[in-house]
Order: sequence, then structure tokens, then C-alpha cells
Amino acid sequence: KKLPPAHYLVYEKGQITIKRYWDLSFNSKLNIDKKTAQEETLRLLEESTKLRLVSDVPVGVFLSGGVDSSAVVAMMARLGVNPIKTFSIGFEDQRFNELKYARIVAQRFGTEHKEFIVKPETIKILPELIRHYNEPFADSSALPSYYVAKMTSEHVKVVLTGDAGDECFGGYDRYLGMKTGAGYDSLPQFVRTAVLKSAKGMQAVFRIRKLARFLEGLAVSPQARYLKWMSIFDRDRRNALYSKEFLNTVKTYDPSQYLFNLISGSNIDDLLDRVFYTDIMSYLPEDLLVKVDIATMANSLEARSPFLDHKLMEFTAGLLSVYKVSNFNTKQILKESLKGILPSRILNRSKKGFGVPIGNWFRGELKDYLSDILLDNKALKRGYFDPKYIKQIIAEHNTAECDHSHRLWSLLNLELWHQAFMDQA
Repeated sequence: KKLPPAHYLVYEKGQITIKRYWDLSFNSKLNIDKKTAQEETLRLLEESTKLRLVSDVPVGVFLSGGVDSSAVVAMMARLGVNPIKTFSIGFEDQRFNELKYARIVAQRFGTEHKEFIVKPETIKILPELIRHYNEPFADSSALPSYYVAKMTSEHVKVVLTGDAGDECFGGYDRYLGMKTGAGYDSLPQFVRTAVLKSAKGMQAVFRIRKLARFLEGLAVSPQARYLKWMSIFDRDRRNALYSKEFLNTVKTYDPSQYLFNLISGSNIDDLLDRVFYTDIMSYLPEDLLVKVDIATMANSLEARSPFLDHKLMEFTAGLLSVYKVSNFNTKQILKESLKGILPSRILNRSKKGFGVPIGNWFRGELKDYLSDILLDNKALKRGYFDPKYIKQIIAEHNTAECDHSHRLWSLLNLELWHQAFMDQA
């Protein structure tokens, strides 16, 4: 059985127990002003970067053009690393291509910069990735992670990353959503009803996908709201997806209970702090770090993240959540500490995330590839899913009626995993 993060096994007197060796305290807040918090943020980030530069082989850095990886480059420059070797990944679809931001940072610090463009046909590597990950992996950014690691390994053997910056400093849009949702919850019922009606009217006119997800979350409790925003298939969609036989088999199992227990049982006072803690104990170690670790190891590359330094994480846990998320801004204290160090275009840009244009690929170049795998008789006869629902979400995605890209990616990975492991058994 897989151990939870920050736990270890103890064998004593014939008994095996699981014990925690480290945890973050979000209730013990630091009594410091913003200026001091900014100075300490820089000091700790520089120190943690310095520690991770210790190596007897060349060290590079994954540069996305976001605040976190750019901050690592800036710290390397402050520490006198020369040359700094930066590696970036991009896409032909400019809505997902962040190379222009990576180039701004590379130019600012005079790095030796290399880039790779991920194209639709590169998804053919997916069966090999499935074997590396050894399980169905629902994060599509594993694909570009693999390719940037492959490119990087041709030049260096150790690479620094910006992983954990969002969790430590509050960088995700869902944190803004949780904060806004808490404000909505505090309103009188008649005001909430009017606000929701008005917002739904805007959604009907403008069809903004993020607004639709936000509005869906307002109708439930904060804990359920978080689960809804973190789920690819929520409960209703799972019930529609599963075949009657499979649904009957798993009806007593609720996969969202794990996250619900984390966010509800953390005994942390502040709602946003509970969300930070939940992400740090689940999404970070069980998705993001797994993704990067396997992508790099598959290419004989070692990845290190300065934001994972325990002193830095303990410091950020001690900061008031309002220092991180306030005035509709994310990662506020980190951005303020980097003013004058990073270009303003990097600090002021909206968060993009490591998105992959799989939605467009599944409607275009990979349309037949997806259908051939998911609608193959062998896949449909496995008995897990309702074939009509699979066909329905493929059709809805093809007509752009609904964006099912992450759901289709998950199903595709599951089927390829069966072909790679189960069908060969």
C-alpha cells in the first residue's frame, strides 16, 4: 500500500505502524509585516536555490516563463551562476504557447536558452509514457514534461524547477475562487440568489467556461466546492460514465472522500490555508512531483525544486493567507518581493498553467486516433463504462458543445494502460 506523503513505516516488537515525520503548521502565524515577509521570501528562496546547485555535473533550469521558474533563474543569477542554461517547451497553438515569456526572462538574465515545440504527432509517445508511469496518469502535461526533460538531458544532468511555488504562495485560480466563494457564502440569502441569477445570465450570453465552473461550485459547501473544481469526473459524471454493472460494484466507494477528509480534517482555522494544505499533501506530491520525477528519470535527468525546501515551506505556511491571495491577485507576496528583479511583464501576466492543447488536437489531428482507441470493441467490452456516454462526450467535444478534453485524456490513458499491462498479462 502506498504511504501518505511525509510518513514512514516503523517495525517494532513484531508490529508495523505508520508514523508522520514532518508536517506543516498553518495555525502558528508569523507576526511580521509585508516588507519583512518580502525580504525573508527572497532570502529563503536564494538559500534554497544555492543548496540545490551543489552538483559535480552541469545544472540547468526548466523555464516556463511563469513567476516560479523565472524566480529560480533570477536566484541563480544572484548567486553568480554563469552561464545559466534554460530549457523551455512550447506549442504551435499560440493560446498555449508561453515561449515568448520564457524568452523575456532568458534575455533579461543572458541565459543559454533552448526550446522544443510539442506537436500533435508527438502524442504517439503516449504508450511509452504509460509504461514509464506504470499507471493511468490523467495529467496531460506529462507529455511536454517528458519532451522538455528529453531535450534538457542532452545538455545537463541536473535541472531546477519551479514546482511547489503555486502551493506555497497561493498561485492557482481556484484559490481566488475559494476566497470569492467564501465572500458569497457570507451574503444574505436574497443577495446570493440575485448575484447567482445575474452571473448565470452573463454565462448564458458569453459562455465563459471558467465562469460556468465557478457558478456550479457556488451551490455547494466550501469543501464540496473544492472537490468539484479538482475533479475531472464529478459524482454526476461518474454515475453517467459507469456501466450499470460497474456502478453497482463500486457504489460504496467514493474516490473524492480522500480529498474531503484532508480538507475537512486538517484542523486549520483559515479556509484558504486548508486548501493550501490539502494541495500540498495531495495534488503536489501525488500528481505534480510524480509527473516531473518520472519524466526526468525516464531521460536520466535529476530534478530539484527550491520551493520544496522545508524551511521555505514552513515560512510560507506561517504567512497570513491574505499575504498570498488578496484583491483578486494570486501569489502576491512572492510577486512583490520580485519587483525590480523580474520583468514587469512576467510579474503582471495572468497565470497560464502548464496547459496542453489536447482539446483542439482531439477535434483535429488526433480525432480519429482518439475514437479508434476509445470506441474499439475491446475497450467497450471491458465493462467499466457505458458506450453511449463515451460516444456522447466524444460527439459533444467534436462539436465544441462542451470541452471534455481532460475527461477524454483520462479515458485514453486508462485504455492504453490496459493495452500495455493488462492485455499482456
